[in-house]
Amino acid sequence: MLALNPMGTSLLAKTSSRTLHQHQGAMPETLIRILEDDVNLAVWNRQLPAHIADFGNLLLSLNEPLAQSLSFELADDDAQPSLQGLASGFSDLESYEGFIADVSWLVSAFACLLGAKRIGLRLRALDKAMCPRFHVDHVPVRLITTYAGIGSQWLKEGVMDRRKLGQAEAEPDVDSQIQQIDSGDVALLKGEKWHGNEGFGLIHRSPLPAAGERRLILTLDWLA
Repeated sequence: MLALNPMGTSLLAKTSSRTLHQHQGAMPETLIRILEDDVNLAVWNRQLPAHIADFGNLLLSLNEPLAQSLSFELADDDAQPSLQGLASGFSDLESYEGFIADVSWLVSAFACLLGAKRIGLRLRALDKAMCPRFHVDHVPVRLITTYAGIGSQWLKEGVMDRRKLGQAEAEPDVDSQIQQIDSGDVALLKGEKWHGNEGFGLIHRSPLPAAGERRLILTLDWLA
């Protein structure tokens, strides 16, 4: 799994009471940085294997609905999640097994990193923004990765007044102020329920796909 060898570049965001950090790097070990007190985003800038990227693009090209939610109880760090039934309607597509293996690895790595025993999984094919307004998550930490299509967006601290989250007129309208997570990247977003992170959850939103485009997105939540 993930070894304690933090890597990546650091982005700093000043607040009135503390400095928030967001880290990005080309190695999966970058995700460990989310455990640090003043980090609210860690992104593994990964190059999605070609066969998995092809699976995601092919799945979306079929224009079929996909919206699944699963939860897992993991007895120990070496337990493998049961993904039976996940995207089963697409099991005849080439590289389906590789896609499932990748999701399984992410679930296991997420559980190992956090010591999580219960995890919630959501897999969606979307043609619109699921959460179109900038917001914070009321969870300890959430994993987000986009297998195909446009990735999620986030803001550095200070770009938007936290007191006005959810208000359209308060959102930035300058593209340079909006940060983008690339398709294939694996991001850990710290939320409001992480102990000590109250009031500092990462501000982010779902992007609006272009007309005729869709995105395939996986999220994992630490439930217990």
